[in-house]
Amino acid sequence: MDPSRVEEASDKMSDDAEMASVMGFSGFGKKARTFDLDAIFETTRRTAVERSQRVLEEREKEDMEEEGESSKSVKPPVKAAAAASSKQETDSSSDSGSDSDSDSDIIGPPVPDELVGPPLPPGYTGSTAHSDDDDDDDDEEADDEDNPVKKIPDTHEITLQHGTRTVSALGLDPSGARLVTGGYDYDVRFWDFAGMDQSLQAFRSLQPCECHQINHVQYSVTGDVILVISGNAQAKVLDRDGFNVMECVKGDQYIVDMANTKGHTAMLNCGCWHPKMKEEFMTCSNDGTVRTWDVNSEKKHKAVFKPRTFQGKKVTPTCCTYSRDGKLIAAGCQDGSIQIWDRNLSVHTKFHCKQAHTPGSDPSCLAFSYDGVTLASRGGDDTLKTWDIRNFRKPVNVATGLPNNFTMTDCCFSPDDKLILTGTSVKKDQGSGKLVFFDRASFQKVYEIEVTNASAVRCLWHPKLNQIMVGTANGLAKVYYDPFKSHRGAKLCVVKSQRKEKHTEVLTQDYIITPHALPMFREARQRSTRKQLEKDRLDPKKSNKPEPPVSGPGRGGRVAAHGGTLSSFIVKNIALDKTDDSDPRAAILRHAKEASENPYWVAPAYTETQPEPLFAEESEEDEEAEKEPQWKKRKI
Repeated sequence: MDPSRVEEASDKMSDDAEMASVMGFSGFGKKARTFDLDAIFETTRRTAVERSQRVLEEREKEDMEEEGESSKSVKPPVKAAAAASSKQETDSSSDSGSDSDSDSDIIGPPVPDELVGPPLPPGYTGSTAHSDDDDDDDDEEADDEDNPVKKIPDTHEITLQHGTRTVSALGLDPSGARLVTGGYDYDVRFWDFAGMDQSLQAFRSLQPCECHQINHVQYSVTGDVILVISGNAQAKVLDRDGFNVMECVKGDQYIVDMANTKGHTAMLNCGCWHPKMKEEFMTCSNDGTVRTWDVNSEKKHKAVFKPRTFQGKKVTPTCCTYSRDGKLIAAGCQDGSIQIWDRNLSVHTKFHCKQAHTPGSDPSCLAFSYDGVTLASRGGDDTLKTWDIRNFRKPVNVATGLPNNFTMTDCCFSPDDKLILTGTSVKKDQGSGKLVFFDRASFQKVYEIEVTNASAVRCLWHPKLNQIMVGTANGLAKVYYDPFKSHRGAKLCVVKSQRKEKHTEVLTQDYIITPHALPMFREARQRSTRKQLEKDRLDPKKSNKPEPPVSGPGRGGRVAAHGGTLSSFIVKNIALDKTDDSDPRAAILRHAKEASENPYWVAPAYTETQPEPLFAEESEEDEEAEKEPQWKKRKI
């Protein structure tokens, strides 16, 4: 040991002895054990070296026995290993405290030769083959992140049968639990992914707007109510179960200034909820206005926005939407313009592009990106355009050759804001409707999906479920998903087996004939069904026999047969009056004397102007004619 350490230990022991003598006891208790760590390390190292040498020799012997190799080709490495180990022992004995020797020691058995690969080049600092595989996986994941096409969930699909006519409205609640579809057949159907099985049946179907086709449906930001836009002038708000919550008031169609009416006066085209405020929504109509409403106040709108051409003339808005922060209101108009207002300033537009699309082409959809900078517009002129809100004079990108035959064809952004998708229209039996995906930056068509042999009208890419919903012109609503990239939604119902119909089972008790049983245990003999029905028919309670009419003055709150009503009273007291004469002429002439002597109703009015009546005098010929028999009289 180091002599300095020995001196320190002796000094400490002398100090402890002095302290013990001063305090009056023999010592401070049992002394702690001391260990020579260097000796322990040296013993362990030598044991490990001997064990590794023994393992090497045994392994070499096994290889010789199996492969039948000569001992000459095996012994040199053993000798070399032994020499190396002996050299290490001498080095360690000469200088046991050096760090370089401790690093070169071999602890534990070495790796067998057959498991060691080819020698690596000098200076190589890479990883093993397993780490190379991990690097490849990381590279593939990085490629997936860089390539947004690989994020499109289209490996699987389910088909929901809405009806036979166009599915013109599609809405999904924020949580992704329920889907609502509306169509040209006036029906609104509710689909619950968690409650459906493989039969894929809607749990509710209703017609909230009677005989008006559904143009748009959308869940609120909280998902508790649904906005329904139909072909009439009044928008409706329904709850999650389809019951009516609110109906907008209809305006006065005879007032010229639409700002002075309480509501819309013409057919609705589109509507949407405010992205931040759960009570506010917006509608646009053929009356040339865009109105905002409050769910709690259905008697009048909140604000009115009136689109105008550059000449100041009235123009019809065909689609409308809020910006992502809810501060801007955008509307696409029939003259091809896109007009954007500040939500709190309804008079003048903040942005106005007068020729965004071809005039008269009816833009069908406006959609803001998730970052709120880009606006996508789907035009009736078979184009898809993107606009930068910061520079709204001309479009950033334009895609052409996208047929659009419907006034509600959608366009929307992917959840990562890197893709834009829209549907294409086809004529009947002339091709397939497609979902087309465009890269937002380069605006190149990167992917497309053939939906069905009809137009793809509505499309929706839910960010939480990562599933794509499509409404078609032949009454189908398709849901595209990926088992690994998508969450819940359609994945919940495809794994449930179809429920079997419950058949009502009727339990019939067998009749046992016991002729020799005692009377108290004997069962009544069964009668035929016809006789039992006849018996029940005679029972007034079982047959619900109506009560007979009351005769006499009446009882139990019921009026008697005669005199209980006005008609019966008149019949009894007037129509059946015994003073009625059988000869009506005699009954009238009975009052002739009184009328001539005391004229009251007619004669006093004509006393001065009434001429004297002149009657024909009877001649002898007339008297003779009257005396002739009836069969001799001439027929007139």
